[in-house]
Amino acid sequence: MHIPDDLASRLGAEGIDLSRRALEAFTLEEYKDGHITKPELRRLLGYNTRDELDGFLKKHGIYEGYTFEEIEQQVEELKLLGF
Repeated sequence: MHIPDDLASRLGAEGIDLSRRALEAFTLEEYKDGHITKPELRRLLGYNTRDELDGFLKKHGIYEGYTFEEIEQQVEELKLLGF
């Protein structure tokens, strides 16, 4: 995506990485529209844990409960960690 230099410098004035901001906006909309799953969103954003993704979603006003499959996955992840 091309952003004119004068706008890019103003939009990124606070040290915000514009490509990261664009990635987050794009993937969030794709998730909200049902085009990608939570695990895909997590992978696209490079988050290592579900908590990181949940924090991102909450920051953007998206609060969801856990599905049974997600709970099972977390239990398996905890077992791998020795819990």
